[in-house]
Amino acid sequence: MSVLLETSLGDIVVDLFVDETPLASKNFLKLCKSKYYNFTYFHRVERDFIAQAGDPTGTGNGGQSIYGQLGGSALVTGEIRPQLKHERGTVSMVGQSGTGAVGSQFFIALGDQVDYLDGKHTVVGRVAEGMSVVDELNQSICDKDSRPLRDVLIRHTIILDDPFDDPPGLQCPSSPLVPSREQQSLLRIEARYEQLATADSESARRERDARAQALTLEMIGDLPYADVRPPENILFVCKLNPLTQSDDLHTIFARFGTIDSCQVICDPDTGASLGYAFVEFREKSACEEAYFKMDNVLVDDRRIRVDFSQSVSRVRGKWVRLHDGGKYQARRKYRGDSSRPAVDQYEMVFDSGSKDKRRQQRRSRSPSHRHRRSPDRHCRSRHD
Repeated sequence: MSVLLETSLGDIVVDLFVDETPLASKNFLKLCKSKYYNFTYFHRVERDFIAQAGDPTGTGNGGQSIYGQLGGSALVTGEIRPQLKHERGTVSMVGQSGTGAVGSQFFIALGDQVDYLDGKHTVVGRVAEGMSVVDELNQSICDKDSRPLRDVLIRHTIILDDPFDDPPGLQCPSSPLVPSREQQSLLRIEARYEQLATADSESARRERDARAQALTLEMIGDLPYADVRPPENILFVCKLNPLTQSDDLHTIFARFGTIDSCQVICDPDTGASLGYAFVEFREKSACEEAYFKMDNVLVDDRRIRVDFSQSVSRVRGKWVRLHDGGKYQARRKYRGDSSRPAVDQYEMVFDSGSKDKRRQQRRSRSPSHRHRRSPDRHCRSRHD
């Protein structure tokens, strides 16, 4: 039950109180899902008080609920809960005077001395990540109307977890690459020309750097090919208890779907667990569900961390580059070809290199190998 707000200052993750305020939380989630907030800005920022946004008109008097967007009521009943207090980092829907009903506008509390807002506005969540961004927003230089001189835009919203069904007729478009003409007319020059252009050039630079690094890794053999992408159905699990075995993880993660492979990585010499594992699901949807529900869960007295695997060891050796056009095809498998590692096992970065090195060391120490390299010395010893 989380939402990611991509702003011009950085990303802010908001965890919603869906159990305490289901109506307001659903309204906020669906507005984010429909991209209603895209390219709106924080139109009111008062230092150590609040940062208010969510009004497409930028006046503080506009905006409506998701149901108003679908032809229904423009407001949703407020859900003021005594146990939910305003404090630094809380996210609240702006309540109408007298009724407390909410539309689309919301604010983030920037200070701790804001308890006089309790009972007036619906607290719907709290900033879980990105408080440094909130602190930077709090330092914005504003005009006489409390609007930042350099607009802080909400460029994009991403739903991380949504427990609610979509209202009938809800449209969920992809994020526009640029703001509409109406939105551009509301933005200050600094934001429209400087901030957006800087972001675009920075994104292009990062893409070029990433491409160059990938080609370098392909040339030195660390990647099978530059365009490789990690599988989307494999999870990386770390911070495991050394006693946790592969069968234990298989039993825990199997409730999300069919598992094709579950392997705790162990030291090749001692056999001791290295504290991390890979879990491969048959379906991508099962992998995503396990990611959202198993991260930071207690397993064998350890808080495990779960993320999508960035390893391409399962891809290595499965594809070969063709000479005509740079395309790829599946590698043919030959019977008795034991020179390649089994594709159902995960390699560690030092596996292949250390094996070759140990093999060369054994050959150099063996008497027969030394004799093959020095036939003249061997012959002289026989004659002597």
